[in-house]
Amino acid sequence: MAEELNTEETIEVPAKFKDLVEKIEGMTVLDLAELVKILEKKFGVSAAPQVVASAAPVAAAEAAEEKTEFNVVLTGIGEKKIEVIKVVRDLTQMGLKEAKDLVDGAASAPQVIKEAVKKEEAEEIKKKFVEAGATVELK
Repeated sequence: MAEELNTEETIEVPAKFKDLVEKIEGMTVLDLAELVKILEKKFGVSAAPQVVASAAPVAAAEAAEEKTEFNVVLTGIGEKKIEVIKVVRDLTQMGLKEAKDLVDGAASAPQVIKEAVKKEEAEEIKKKFVEAGATVELK
């Protein structure tokens, strides 16, 4: 194992780059960092690995495809407030006062009705609210 650590790979430098490589070998780390920044600006390129740049959108796309749970958010109550309160009570098993307070709160700011429900159930809940005249978002 000690032999593996001491083994250095010999790299053959073409003659046309020999002077440049020798100059770079003589530079400090700070000088090299400055050189890299200058070359990036001069040629409009980045020394950052391309794999990292493309991995983020792929991960985001996969996360969007895999979303199976949604939050049902009441964003507007419409003109049939009583019907909306009835739907809230049916879905959440809240008392009349709690359901009314939640619906009144939705008039000024979005209110979460149910969290982490499956897509099919979320669609059914949304349909009930729409029939009652309310506006709902699935997030």
